[in-house]
Amino acid sequence: QIFQPLHTLRSAEKELLPGYHQFEWQPALKNVSSACDVGIINGLSGWTSSVDDVPADTISRRFRYDVALVSALKDLEEDIMEGLRERNLDDSTCTSGFSVVIKESCDGMGDVSEKHGGGPAVPEKAVRFSFTVMSISVQAEGEDETVTIFQEPKPNSELSCKPMCLMFVDESDHETLTAILGPVVAERNAMKESRLILSVGNLPRSFRFHFRSTGYDEKMVRELEGLEASGSTYICTLCDSTRAEASENMVLHSITRSHEENLERYEIWRTNPFSESADELRERVKGVSAKPFMETQPTLDALHCDIGNATEFYKIFQDEIGEVYQKANPSREERRRWRAALDKQLRKTMKLKPVARMNGNYARRLMTTEAVEVVCELVPSEERREALRELMGLYLQMKPVWRSTCPATDCPDQLLRYSFNSQRFAEILSSTFKYRYDGKITNYLHKTLAHVPEIVERDGSIGAWASEGNESGNKLFRRFRKMNARQSK
Repeated sequence: QIFQPLHTLRSAEKELLPGYHQFEWQPALKNVSSACDVGIINGLSGWTSSVDDVPADTISRRFRYDVALVSALKDLEEDIMEGLRERNLDDSTCTSGFSVVIKESCDGMGDVSEKHGGGPAVPEKAVRFSFTVMSISVQAEGEDETVTIFQEPKPNSELSCKPMCLMFVDESDHETLTAILGPVVAERNAMKESRLILSVGNLPRSFRFHFRSTGYDEKMVRELEGLEASGSTYICTLCDSTRAEASENMVLHSITRSHEENLERYEIWRTNPFSESADELRERVKGVSAKPFMETQPTLDALHCDIGNATEFYKIFQDEIGEVYQKANPSREERRRWRAALDKQLRKTMKLKPVARMNGNYARRLMTTEAVEVVCELVPSEERREALRELMGLYLQMKPVWRSTCPATDCPDQLLRYSFNSQRFAEILSSTFKYRYDGKITNYLHKTLAHVPEIVERDGSIGAWASEGNESGNKLFRRFRKMNARQSK
């Protein structure tokens, strides 16, 4: 049995739960109580209850953010001491100057209804917010440089991804989501201004936290940052490009959006200071039409990037089987035939069952040279087959750069060649596959081609900051709800 009720836990186990350790903040956190022994709290605490069709006491449970962070640090106590020893730092002099980098992730999950059992009536969707301690570094007194003493070796494992808040909310229900995450954002903002004093290795030490919220998929980023939904003409959460511009110029864009700018643009949208028409106004604010309520780090989510691009390739394969480049507009019947042929071929030779919605595993299997060869058997013209092979070859060269945890050490050559490869990739799309990319391009494909090198240069990695850990945690959530999701037999 994995989860026991709280009152039966042994004290060794209670230590692992937030609310056990003493700590203090200097200066004290604004609007947050100074009590340290806070365990699981109602996720709606801090809000007055309103009459609603959902019993409010079942909507959400969370830990207080600072208490959860303390628990995570105490969990790493041995690693921190070990790191100090390895770097030959005297632990009695290193009592201040620690910085902790936190990756935040938040993701909605569909269908979490009880398969049986009569709990209270709640929406059948859930949102999980969690964080991962990515690295801890210290700047010893009198020293200039900071030394990293802990780096999370598996930043995408559910083991390093600590759940902070669970809510039964639909991620599209903006009001409820903001109501529950509002206090979390407030606590996080308070912690940015303050230092945590916590005993680690029997000495009080001071920590500063840096929050980088990168574990969101594009849908969530757009919601939190006030952008229009992902079908918008403004296709990118990192730059102001429109879909048409992005398909014209596939490679040369730089990251311009930021939380501050989104807030300013929302103000312009709200007040319309130049009395413009709706279209002019929208053009001015580049699709920011809601109030950004949580700061996210503009990045690209490697997992969904994989899935988005695989979906796109799947569609290209379909079109190539039907030789769409010669036809004007094929009927739905024809398209269905090509799709059936593609699925049948993939199932026969690669044991790939057709899936309703592309998932990570399918995407990984589909994006291989092996899969392209299998598809090429159905493509009539040799010239088109060559183009497909080259396209996939380039993609496989590019992919490790945004998948690996540390591209500079894992795949330095691909990193160096990335811009060159993406340029060639864009050339093929805009010539051979012009029929698909005339004035349109998918969001993730644009990001893959245009923004990867810049993000890697800034953050050192894309893969390490992806939302995968949180996604893997989703299955634990289902497990604890005894909700064995319908697995395919």
